[in-house]
Amino acid sequence: MITDRIEMNPLVMLGKPVIRGTRIPVDLLLRKLSEGASMADLLEAYPRLTQQDLHAAMRYAADTVAHEELVLIGDAPPPSRT
Repeated sequence: MITDRIEMNPLVMLGKPVIRGTRIPVDLLLRKLSEGASMADLLEAYPRLTQQDLHAAMRYAADTVAHEELVLIGDAPPPSRT
């Protein structure tokens, strides 16, 4: 379960999602992966991390994006005709 590995606590990193029991933010890990770091690189750089932690960070991000809601303010552009 994701909540077993990801926590948000206002007293830790201002409430940003982090790997539980650490101060390692989920967004930091995702950014490093997107910049080309491998999982092995991250596990070496952050010895307290596990492969399961990295998978949980990616699942958390995917779930967050999947549940986003788009709110349009103002006039919406007309639909395109293609």
